[in-house]
Amino acid sequence: MKRIETSRVVIVGAGLAAHYAALKLAPRPVLMISPEPLGKGASSAWAQGGVAAAMSPADSAAAHARDTVRAGAGTVDAQVALAVTEEARAHILDLTGLGTPFDRTETGDYVMSREAAHSFARVVRVRGDQAGAEIMRALTAQVREAPHIQVLEGLMASGLEVVDGTVRGVEVMRCDNGVSAPCLIRGAAVLLAGGGSGGLYALTTNPPRVRGQVIGMGARAGAVIADAEFVQFHPTAIACGLDPAPLATEALRGEGAILINRHGERFMRGAHPDAELAPRDIVARAVFAQTQAGLAPALDTRAALGARLLHDFPAVAAACAQAGLDPLTTPIPIAAAAHYHMGGIATDAAGQTSLSGLWACGEVTSTGLHGANRLASNGLLEALVYGRRAAVDIEAALGPMTGQCAPVILPDLPDAVPPRADLVTPLRQAMTNGAGVIRTAEGLQSTLSDIVQIEAAQPDSVTLANMTATATLIAAAALNRCESRGAHFRSDYPESDGDTGDRSFLTLTDARAIARQETP
Repeated sequence: MKRIETSRVVIVGAGLAAHYAALKLAPRPVLMISPEPLGKGASSAWAQGGVAAAMSPADSAAAHARDTVRAGAGTVDAQVALAVTEEARAHILDLTGLGTPFDRTETGDYVMSREAAHSFARVVRVRGDQAGAEIMRALTAQVREAPHIQVLEGLMASGLEVVDGTVRGVEVMRCDNGVSAPCLIRGAAVLLAGGGSGGLYALTTNPPRVRGQVIGMGARAGAVIADAEFVQFHPTAIACGLDPAPLATEALRGEGAILINRHGERFMRGAHPDAELAPRDIVARAVFAQTQAGLAPALDTRAALGARLLHDFPAVAAACAQAGLDPLTTPIPIAAAAHYHMGGIATDAAGQTSLSGLWACGEVTSTGLHGANRLASNGLLEALVYGRRAAVDIEAALGPMTGQCAPVILPDLPDAVPPRADLVTPLRQAMTNGAGVIRTAEGLQSTLSDIVQIEAAQPDSVTLANMTATATLIAAAALNRCESRGAHFRSDYPESDGDTGDRSFLTLTDARAIARQETP
């Protein structure tokens, strides 16, 4: 394997967490590994709602933390929630200074939306549903201009080098190189910020490459994975046959849009006192039940927004137009789709993982903030908070810089074949069938069996191995949790074991033991 030595901090990923951490590491030299052109292909850019932050004088970080704990169904770390929400305002002000054009009132106050399970309107937004895209646009411009940051595009990290329990480097390959020998880049430290796992499911709102590869990479290196079973399904993906499915932001329901079925019945009224603004897991299961019953659930924006939808929510309007839908005259067909992974690589408050030399931030992690059911728009907030914290901790761990740092120049990497589509498609379907919105022991065992067969069919594909590692962790953790809690619903164990529950912590070895029905 070809090896490159550099004194740069190697950041795997190019979403919000990666951008923010790279900027906060200045002036320490950084190398960002991005599979897509910078600013493209990351879930952060697709985020519609915005960033949750207590910006109003009537609101508070404590209230935001309480809502986070309440939505998390008994497994949120309350100290983490309060610490994160107390930082939120500072990050909004920082993003503003970096060029993010947040919506403002005539008096200069931030315009805020209310989303499900929030007790206040506290989601800071840009042009209604453009927050993720505009924040990423502003930060990408900063990263492009930063002299300490080098970006290598068109590369995918495939593995980690671990020596005596310490991560020393990252194996990379061209994005289409599914089975070739990668190149090893050894850096001063490694920060994983490579997104979530939604694309492991047949119906998802995540970009095409976001399929759990970076979580799997960490797991294959031996990192502890927390809360893998908690996958959040967004209740209002637009059901129009596209893959990924376009998203109809929760802010629409915050503006008064309602959920109805083909009979015109508003089915959330009987499901929860907050109706359409109930926690996401409850709304997602209600939507899923309507779909399973053939009742064609839909989001009706006509009375609440009318023509205002076209200019206040341009991403939704564009998605409807692309799908041939007219939300001004007919309700938008919806389905529950895999949207956000609350689980991931376990980190401490500084972003350190269980492996020395390895930090992580963003959706690839599990910090204790989200619990069993992420509060709406806390995802981008977590990326900001832990992106900065990881940068600060890495800087402290490395100490003073010495000498100059040359750019990394890669050798030619050989072409190879990506994971076979005839394996990826059944993997995604197996996850949807057995580890989806409603789960049973039988379904999860079937999914785990399918994963073993899929993995064995192309054993030399590192990318596929990373995907199946994450899929195994999700299904095994779900099989091991014999209760229903938040986004994890077992129809064979429909009740929760009390108001509070324990977080789960597994290694890939543990997960494989559960899959074999052994004691981990």
